[in-house]
Amino acid sequence: MKSRIRIFFALLGLVILFPACTNGQVRTENRKIIVDNEVYFIKGICYNPVEKGETARTFKRLQEDLALMKEAGINTIRVYSPIEEKEVLDQIHEAGLKVILGFGYNQNGKFDILSGSFLDYVKKFKDHPAILLWELGNEYNYHPEWFDGDMKNWYKAMNEAAKKIHETDPNHPVTTAHGELPDSLALTMGSEIDVWGMNIYRWDQPETVYEEWAAISSLPMYFSEAGADSYMTISKEKYQAGSNEKAQADATKNILKAVFDNQEIGSGVALFAFSDEWWKAGNPDQQDTGGWAPNSSGVPYDGSPNEEYWGIVRVDRSKKEVFDIVKKAFVDKQ
Repeated sequence: MKSRIRIFFALLGLVILFPACTNGQVRTENRKIIVDNEVYFIKGICYNPVEKGETARTFKRLQEDLALMKEAGINTIRVYSPIEEKEVLDQIHEAGLKVILGFGYNQNGKFDILSGSFLDYVKKFKDHPAILLWELGNEYNYHPEWFDGDMKNWYKAMNEAAKKIHETDPNHPVTTAHGELPDSLALTMGSEIDVWGMNIYRWDQPETVYEEWAAISSLPMYFSEAGADSYMTISKEKYQAGSNEKAQADATKNILKAVFDNQEIGSGVALFAFSDEWWKAGNPDQQDTGGWAPNSSGVPYDGSPNEEYWGIVRVDRSKKEVFDIVKKAFVDKQ
């Protein structure tokens, strides 16, 4: 009996000395995102790699991209649809980055909210250490036509999906990428959302969002999209029309300053975007001007979102002027 007691206390001592591993556990507390009991600040990038001449996402240049991201101080990748390849998630984790994993509402039954198949993905990858947040939708509030003209239909589906994720995976919070500051309807119906992402385009001065958010919610928030493109449709202020990397760099510098100056309320940013996307506005074999996005009049400095010019690197992965701005902000703020 005495020997059994000794063994019991010896094992108890081991438990005390070596508590259960919390590697990868994510939670929220006091407006903060907490990873393994440390505050996590998102220094992120929106990532949808499509090669020149193509129209579909591919990860064939992932290692090159991850090296550039690490150089720029990026710690988080935000993707708009599930990454199905485990080896891709493995490589992201091995590089020391985390992923905000997005689910769409209607993706023809493939890991989407409408069919409920998104839960299959959550169950499969909920223990993968690369996962930071599960994200539901991307600025769907700009598209009531997708939900029979009534945003309540989306918010109800969003909230029910978030609840199901919580029941399936208690170790990762749920977010959504809302277009601009959510209104009272979104907040009330989205009671299961843990972290509010906001796609914010308020010229190069997004700091007003933080005070507005603090007045309506105590939950964590981050900019799920923010940034500027490198093409001026018109000459405005000191920026000339045409390709203009200086305009993009200056705007991004101001935006990132606002993000880092408001860490008591905000939990970071996912800049839009990693690479120029030639597939968006015309011939995918060439870089076209044009393109349109809802509520985009706040895009600096011409109010016009030239959709193929948003990368911090070009489609061939050569660095644009803004790359060094991002690197200085993200690395200096380590």
